[in-house]
Amino acid sequence: MKKLLLLLSVIFLFYQSVNAQTTEIWVVRHAEKDKSNPQEKNPDLSQEGRTRAGDLATYLKKEKFDVAFSTPYKRTNQTLDSLVIPKVIKYNDIKSLVDSVKTNYVGKKIVIAGHSNTVLEIIEAFGGKRPREELTDDDYDFIFRLTVKGDKAKVKMSQYGVPHHL
Repeated sequence: MKKLLLLLSVIFLFYQSVNAQTTEIWVVRHAEKDKSNPQEKNPDLSQEGRTRAGDLATYLKKEKFDVAFSTPYKRTNQTLDSLVIPKVIKYNDIKSLVDSVKTNYVGKKIVIAGHSNTVLEIIEAFGGKRPREELTDDDYDFIFRLTVKGDKAKVKMSQYGVPHHL
């Protein structure tokens, strides 16, 4: 009986410590893509986009990420290339991304590169409030920092690099 109580206590304490950990998630849209060939489905970053990717690295230079998540597109990977990240994981859908983070990366520091039509949905999927109504195809300079603790998420929106809307 004592062993059972001890085991249950250990499980309870483990559960409490996991729930008490704060996961820090940075979400960014990929930088400007090369639009010279409208038929290209997987374009590289443009020169402006490569500059912005460098600006992202400068903006996040004090952050030490445990892992990054990127869609399989070149532009999301290239946006993260200037960051020092030990592991980059590809994701195809938001649900699997959130499940992976909540299962394997609680208490870690994460950066996620997405697209104009997924960034705000990613924030909501982690329980955060949408900080903007939408991101347009011209919005490249926003970055969002989520702090997730248990079922609660706080969102802070910032801008980096050259402002896209002058």
